Amino acid sequence: MGLETYCFAWEEGAVCKAVCDHFFPISVLDKEQILSVCKKIKVDGIITIASDIATPTVCYVSQKLGLVSNSPEVAINTTNKAEMRRLFANSGIPSPRFNVVSVNEDIPEINAFPVIVKPTDRSGSRGVNRASTHKELANCISKAFLESLSKTVIIEEYIEGREVSVEAISWKGRHYILAITDKETSGPPHFVEIAHHQPSNLDETVISEIRNITENALNSLGVMYGASHSEFKIDGDGNIFVIEIGARMGGDFIGSDLVMLSTGYDFLKATINVALNKFEEPKIVKESFAGIYFLSKESERLIPYFEAENIFDHYKEQQNNALKTLTNSSDRSGFLIYKSNCRVEI
Repeated sequence: MGLETYCFAWEEGAVCKAVCDHFFPISVLDKEQILSVCKKIKVDGIITIASDIATPTVCYVSQKLGLVSNSPEVAINTTNKAEMRRLFANSGIPSPRFNVVSVNEDIPEINAFPVIVKPTDRSGSRGVNRASTHKELANCISKAFLESLSKTVIIEEYIEGREVSVEAISWKGRHYILAITDKETSGPPHFVEIAHHQPSNLDETVISEIRNITENALNSLGVMYGASHSEFKIDGDGNIFVIEIGARMGGDFIGSDLVMLSTGYDFLKATINVALNKFEEPKIVKESFAGIYFLSKESERLIPYFEAENIFDHYKEQQNNALKTLTNSSDRSGFLIYKSNCRVEI
């Protein structure tokens, strides 16, 4: 795209350091220092691709410099799960019932199990657990507190059912649905995602309802600009629940690779262009099926596909031979991405 890139990250594990034009070992949480640097270099746009914790800094710096982004308030709405739940409830958006607990507060009385416990301000399944008893609940809350930056935990009604996500891009408050992704997880207790497929094979009636709920939910959070990743559960009775929404692209290569492979639309380029105050209405053409599988102890069956040649025509990488039982997304040992004329089921 002919752009000069300035990247901010913690020094340790900064994968961007080797490929960006200029690297700054500054925490993405340090919004004042990043603002100071961005003022000096006179940036034209600022984004995060799939990091929730960087979103508040992006919105803060953009607002201070008069650049295109969502407001700092929207950053809070889309990164704080408790605030998100309150806004959904106030707007009549279907979502799980919930309680919020801060450190040193008493655990609320829970009458219906199981429940999901998670930090209000983390992603990548960090600190997420399912509790089926009061004893498990106390233990899960303690683990979630360790992961929470704000030391606040949300306890949610557990929705049994199918999981999907919606990938969208917004411009001046208008939301364009790009793809709906079918998701597979490791199941209880941690629900780490182990596979994604596009397009969804849900019934068109359900897809239409999910699209409508997505637009209403984005409006309830105040999202105006850029990428979004909305997660849903559909229970056995067909009821649809919004689990959470991030005002950024979906991780796990969903935004960066799968949308492009399945639709032909360059989601990453479009997200960058929004930050640069450029936008062209998306033209979506269903071209193929695309998906990703992640390698872990739970998915050892994938090993032959990593060892074989020419089975998948896109990309695969095994990063670690020691397969782990999943507790969060960082425990995964590799991945393979496919593009095909049909869904690839392993």
